[in-house]
Amino acid sequence: MAKGLQGFLWAVLLLFCAIQELRSWAMHTAVQGPGLGEPGDPALLAGGRVKRGWVWNQFFVVEEYTGTEPLYVGKIHSDSDEGDGSIKYTISGEGAGTIFLIDEITGDIHATERLDREQKTFYTLRAQARDRQTDQLLEPESEFIIKVQDINDSEPRFLEGPYIGSVAELSPVGTSVMQVMASDADDPTYGSSARVVYSVLEGEQHFTVDSKTGVIRTAVADLDRETQDRYEVVIRATDMAGQLGGLSGSTTVTIVVTDVNDNPPRFPQKMYQFSIVETAPVGTAIGRVKAEDSDVGENTDMTYQVKDEEGVEMFKVTTDSNTQEAVITVQKPLDYESKKVHTVVVEALNKFVDPRFVDLGTFRDQTIVRVSVLDVDEPPEFRPPSNLMEVQEDAHVGSVVGVVTALDPDTANHPVRYAIDRSTDAERIFDIDAKTGAIVTGKVLDRETAGWHNITVLAMEADNHSQVSRASLRIRILDVNDNPPELATPYEAAVCEDAKPGQLIQTISVVDRDEPQSGHRFYFTLAPEATNNHHFSLLDIQDNTAAVHTQRVGFNRQEQDVYLLPILVVDSGPPALSSTGTLTIRVCGCDSSGAIQSCNSTAYVVSATLSPGALIALLVCVLILVVLVLLILTLKRHHKSHLTSEDDEDMRDNVIKYNDEGGGEQDTEAYDMSALRSLYDFSEIKAGDGGGGPGEGAPSRNPASELHALPQWVQSPDLDFSVFRDYICRKVEQADEDLSVPPYDSFQTYAFEGSDSPVPSLSSINTWSSGSEQDFSYLGGWGPRFRQLAALYGGRRGDEDSEES
Repeated sequence: MAKGLQGFLWAVLLLFCAIQELRSWAMHTAVQGPGLGEPGDPALLAGGRVKRGWVWNQFFVVEEYTGTEPLYVGKIHSDSDEGDGSIKYTISGEGAGTIFLIDEITGDIHATERLDREQKTFYTLRAQARDRQTDQLLEPESEFIIKVQDINDSEPRFLEGPYIGSVAELSPVGTSVMQVMASDADDPTYGSSARVVYSVLEGEQHFTVDSKTGVIRTAVADLDRETQDRYEVVIRATDMAGQLGGLSGSTTVTIVVTDVNDNPPRFPQKMYQFSIVETAPVGTAIGRVKAEDSDVGENTDMTYQVKDEEGVEMFKVTTDSNTQEAVITVQKPLDYESKKVHTVVVEALNKFVDPRFVDLGTFRDQTIVRVSVLDVDEPPEFRPPSNLMEVQEDAHVGSVVGVVTALDPDTANHPVRYAIDRSTDAERIFDIDAKTGAIVTGKVLDRETAGWHNITVLAMEADNHSQVSRASLRIRILDVNDNPPELATPYEAAVCEDAKPGQLIQTISVVDRDEPQSGHRFYFTLAPEATNNHHFSLLDIQDNTAAVHTQRVGFNRQEQDVYLLPILVVDSGPPALSSTGTLTIRVCGCDSSGAIQSCNSTAYVVSATLSPGALIALLVCVLILVVLVLLILTLKRHHKSHLTSEDDEDMRDNVIKYNDEGGGEQDTEAYDMSALRSLYDFSEIKAGDGGGGPGEGAPSRNPASELHALPQWVQSPDLDFSVFRDYICRKVEQADEDLSVPPYDSFQTYAFEGSDSPVPSLSSINTWSSGSEQDFSYLGGWGPRFRQLAALYGGRRGDEDSEES
């Protein structure tokens, strides 16, 4: 039947082409364009008739031609063609020479290939008519189009798949779900090849589709997501308006049934049982219960609440947002001795209720939770829980501050013992009676030192000290008037010499460490010893301050530059306490505006800014003082460096301190070596010595050698002490006669050095060996501090060796 239909279509098409060709011949349709005659062209005839050029039919070609022979498309013809074959026809453009061939003599065009309108709907070509002999154009080149006529060779296709739609459960019949659309590649302007209609192949029990628009709708009203949450619907699209012979395509549409809140929550059990110890702190979770809901998403969100009054007071129910469980926690402390079992009614209800489904039933459910309290050994409890006590600060040691009471809440009711946590009362200011709980003072109290004391009292079972409870106790020390008022600061005031009577000098205020409940009230008056004062007056201002004023005209700081004014301050008690403070008033010089310039011949107030001249004068004075000090120091040092050993005034006895270790060779300021050397002038010894000269054969000694050997002085029967006796006597006489100098005699005491000193004594006392018998070379190993000493005694040893040689 398909072949017969195709043959019928071909016959209709050929008939249409023939009619078109006859119409074109009858009308002699002229091609407009370059082939038209121009004015003055010989082609224009005398009657105004224009010579015609190209003549051809409207060209069409049917797609998908399956014949064995080339398909005739049409003929191009020039009205100058007389049929003698002198004109050659050619074509160029799209498909010329490949798809389309032309007979050069007749102008017939044939299609040699199978065409597809869905790929290309028309072809544009150009026709030429040339003289066969000269190859010259007889007609201007003209453009024409070959259209490809459509046949129903493309089935409808769903290009936007896969399709997924959704619809809420329990939606009414006819609720739109989604729309599907199929496209047909055939020509929609030619025939019914592209006219598509829709139908349901599978799923028609629950859904329908609009045949023209492709809109899918519900066919039933009882879609239940809890029963089936997904449907697969097959939709078919058929062209040719659904007529016989039309092509079709299909697609599968997935329709998801979305949830609505049409199911209430339900507890799986009507009773739950939990247990918890009585010492569980507030906020402890007892257990969890959950109501089931067949819905999904936010439709399963629930809230839980306690319905009975007892449960609301003792327990709290919260909702776990992640698991939608009811969490039951302790809201008040439990007591096994008071109640052993608690019954709680818990209700679950949906958070979001859809009013469309209220008629389906109540969206809430209840269950009973039974909570058993377990008994444990509990520590004592303080009763009542008052944590504030008061005591006067003058209370005697041992006075009772208050009493704390604690009881064992268990049925055994064990005796309780009390103690104070000493980490909160390290100074042991308070004590507690272990049996009665009476708190007494342990030391003298002083509110001004510590007005509050925070201690922790411990209560424990007498036979089980691990069961202990703590209570914080605040003790307030009540004030007693035991501190006299005092002046706020050591006041000092200034008064101008030209002050007038009644002039305010100073305002006085006081401080009191006490804090009476009614507030401070102080009274001011001059002390009794100042009653005869005629210089100043004191005025009590009645606001806990007093003002000091002058009473006379003018003051003279040459006569008296400082006044001491004793002021007596008394508080309001009880008992009333007083103290005396002194106001120091200085008489100062002032300028015409009353600004203080100087007090006690010294500057009291310095101007904030000094002129350049004053600054320069001040700097010059400072420089002069520095130069004078330096000059005096230089003269003293110069005078000390010119002391001579021949001067009798410098040859007095000096006190030499041998135990001064010195600072080494670098220390040149420790003492004056010239004074040390001038003590022993052996030229005088030689002049006064009658039996020790060279005439008697005594060896001649260098004075420098005598100087080095002095610390090693030894008593020898060969030495004559008369020289030293005469020298000392002469010095004593000189000192006695000169009354202007202090005595230079002194008594030198040599302390005992010790028994285990590794260094021998350097003292010349008890040294019986002569200087020549001792070797002081070991002094060189004592370090830099003894280098000068080693040079002195080492030098003497070298001199003796040179004399012997």
